[in-house]
Amino acid sequence: MGIAGAGFRHQAVIERDHAACATLRANAGRGVAPLADWPLIEADVRTFDYAALPGSPDLLAGGPPCQPFSLGGKHAGPRDSRDLFPEAVRAVRELQPRAFLFENVRGLLRQSFARYFAYILLQLTYPTFGQRADESWLDHLGRLERYHTAGSHPDLGYHVVFRSLNAADYGVPQKRERVILVGLRRDLGLDWAFPAPTHALDALLWSQWVRGTYWERHEIARQDRPPIPATLQSRVARLRASLFPPPLQPWRTVRDALADLPDPLSAAAQALANHHFVPGARSYPGHTGSLLDEPAKTLKAGDHGVPGGENTLASPDGRVRYFTVRESARLQTFPDAYCFTGSWTESMRQLGNAVPVTLAQVLATSLHARLAPPEQC
Repeated sequence: MGIAGAGFRHQAVIERDHAACATLRANAGRGVAPLADWPLIEADVRTFDYAALPGSPDLLAGGPPCQPFSLGGKHAGPRDSRDLFPEAVRAVRELQPRAFLFENVRGLLRQSFARYFAYILLQLTYPTFGQRADESWLDHLGRLERYHTAGSHPDLGYHVVFRSLNAADYGVPQKRERVILVGLRRDLGLDWAFPAPTHALDALLWSQWVRGTYWERHEIARQDRPPIPATLQSRVARLRASLFPPPLQPWRTVRDALADLPDPLSAAAQALANHHFVPGARSYPGHTGSLLDEPAKTLKAGDHGVPGGENTLASPDGRVRYFTVRESARLQTFPDAYCFTGSWTESMRQLGNAVPVTLAQVLATSLHARLAPPEQC
């Protein structure tokens, strides 16, 4: 949705999960933009024939499953059957897009995966320099390193960059750190850099504890405002001593995102799709919920999110409750018109696996501007 919002028109949307496809079809059937004209294909990318698509696309985008590299997973990396980075490389090799955009968890950058991440980068840089049938990935890495340092690379190639981004720095009301990999085809002669952050923690703290405009906007009386968190007191003191406000916009908080939604236990909530109270939430070590006046913690899809209890709101009075599906969609910056089908657990799994729409649109807009012909810029 973020990529479509940036001006790209989809040639194919490939998803193997039937429940996720059901959600996409339901929204397309309701005319939710931009899904209505998406060519959705329910298929496993491992068996997909890219020759069926018309020519080389401007942009190939995807999120290889994060479970092999997640901090909460089994940490098996390339030994995990869910590692689909080889399929990402195949898609680049066969489609030869002008650019690609891939997303994964920050755990991909851990030291234990350093060699495999270097392998991923070199494969994406030289996608036609394939692995031999009798060759391990480590041996293939060695050949790629020799090829890379040889100096002459006449085949298809990409300039590849990566960065760990926090979605909160781009206006998403959630502290969600993800690794983004971007490649531009070498023959295009284009340069590109990651968009600069637009939002910052210091700007939020300034609005809360220096000017007080955050509380005034939300009509929170002075006596009802929480104390400055102990971990932020020195930072706030430094800001109070400054003559000028931070130049960026404030991080968006849970309160910012959910302020106009009714309490999920109220009668008004019953009229809203996906906004229903789910009982049974509790707090325990490592899973203490998201605070109202900060960006939410990362919404999760696995055992530590659903049903593990990570996706909860910690109210100022100490109570903890699960985020509703609608609230979680707000935290992932989905429009309210977008609805989720199936159970709460299934809907939350889809949300936990999603890329925030706003973050995707920021990245895709920057790429769209760079790839557009000069007369369209």
